[in-house]
Amino acid sequence: MFYDWLLARGLTPRKSLTLGAIDVPNDYLIPLARGLLDGDGSVGVFRGRPTRGKYPDYEYERLWVFFLSASQAHIDWLRGRLKASFGLKGYLERIVRKKRHDLFRLKYGKRESLVLLRLLYSDVNAPCLSRKRQKWIDYALRNGIVCAGGGS
Repeated sequence: MFYDWLLARGLTPRKSLTLGAIDVPNDYLIPLARGLLDGDGSVGVFRGRPTRGKYPDYEYERLWVFFLSASQAHIDWLRGRLKASFGLKGYLERIVRKKRHDLFRLKYGKRESLVLLRLLYSDVNAPCLSRKRQKWIDYALRNGIVCAGGGS
């Protein structure tokens, strides 16, 4: 019965190739997005030192949130829902792989990642992968950003 219910909501067998829109009310969009991030996404924190010769001590951090899927329809749907609900535009990349299915990556840069991560991890009791939430908390602490579960 649960399996049939999931199928009725848009989940499918071999979901990474066939998944499209998921029939979820707005109240559950953030928990769903958190689950998608946990399953097929990542929180990326990158340190850069662009001008080592001239400014050897200058370093900055980049923050990205990525969602990955072999289904462009699913990534397009997620991007559209997050834009409609929260004004987040994101950026879509196609990753071409030889002799394999292409992948589609939805990327959010620093400004939009700050908004998205605050939403995704606003409830400290919500289930999530702790290592991904911890990346956000550590970033927030280093940068004086207020966040649930940590931060200034």
